[in-house]
Amino acid sequence: MHAAATLSLFALAACATMNARPFLPSRDFGIAKDGSPTTLWTLRAGGVEVDVTDHGATLVAVRTKDRAGFAADIVLGFDDVAGYESAANQYFGCTTGRVCNRIKHGEFELDGHHYVLAVNNGPNHLHGGATRSLDKVQWQGEVVAATPAAQAVRFTYRSKDGEEGYPGNLDVEVTYTLAANGQLTIDYVARTDRRTPVNLTNHAYWNLAGAGAETVLDHVLWIDAGKYTPVDDTLIPTGAISDVAGTPLDFQKPLPIGLRIDALIGTPTLGYDHNYVLRKGDGLRQVATLQHRQSGRSLAIETTEPGLQFYSGNFLHGQQGKGGRSYALRSALCLETQHYPDSVNQPRFPTTLLAPGQTFRSTTRFTFATE
Repeated sequence: MHAAATLSLFALAACATMNARPFLPSRDFGIAKDGSPTTLWTLRAGGVEVDVTDHGATLVAVRTKDRAGFAADIVLGFDDVAGYESAANQYFGCTTGRVCNRIKHGEFELDGHHYVLAVNNGPNHLHGGATRSLDKVQWQGEVVAATPAAQAVRFTYRSKDGEEGYPGNLDVEVTYTLAANGQLTIDYVARTDRRTPVNLTNHAYWNLAGAGAETVLDHVLWIDAGKYTPVDDTLIPTGAISDVAGTPLDFQKPLPIGLRIDALIGTPTLGYDHNYVLRKGDGLRQVATLQHRQSGRSLAIETTEPGLQFYSGNFLHGQQGKGGRSYALRSALCLETQHYPDSVNQPRFPTTLLAPGQTFRSTTRFTFATE
């Protein structure tokens, strides 16, 4: 009887272990304006720590070490959900969509229907809308891996038919995975019951010297792109695809960001705010690197996407972020993997249309290193 009881207890324990949900440290992140409680999860692996929250499926923090072994948070953000719902937030670290970047005049034609979206950036639609874009809503978060090999949190959200003017119910999944080697991978999946445009990215603002450091103009950037999409005075692509060679946009060799930015400050982009046409490749491939030589930190970006928006933080204005740090003009930059802006109105660009029965998939991976 004693042996049988012991075996039964062992079997129950094994069953409980098999059925246990993976666990990662989490904490309250505040109450959103709509009354929703929000949560912050922390992933730790390979000497890197990552914080993510269910408000906007947002990347809140990335902590890595410099060559002297000191850790710093290298992305901009806020200490709680109230910051992300404030006027100081400029899409810091969020999942951006349904359609990231701009749509001309907030309008498009699809399947015989004329769709009108919010105009929230001059005369145009930006980053999915004004009140119910993906960065402003509450997602459902779930820990899906918590092992020595990988830690992962998956966020899910249903954007209902007509939300922000877009057609179709869109079911979206965003999974952040931190691997044992310290690589951070973001996987996007979306499905719809009606044809609709989809273009998803993460809007992290990076400063490898540490969030709150005064500039990114001393960072060295390489982008694997020989072409870009020129824009009009409202930053809508003209439809042309032009060479970067001979322009301040050429980062085919690693160069300091501040080297030629003065030539762009008097233009409508106010600095760098350009979509790069990445060289084609199969699946996930490396498309950009960022280095901060003083700290020794570097960042490599891989993606499955055809485009990359390089934005040099031209509208940062000294707002206070995490720990009371001030985010000055051009004190951080964005490298947003994406399809091209306004693709729904540009037949020459790779399509952003998703149909019922299809699955949208996109992956971007960040590799952190110290030199």
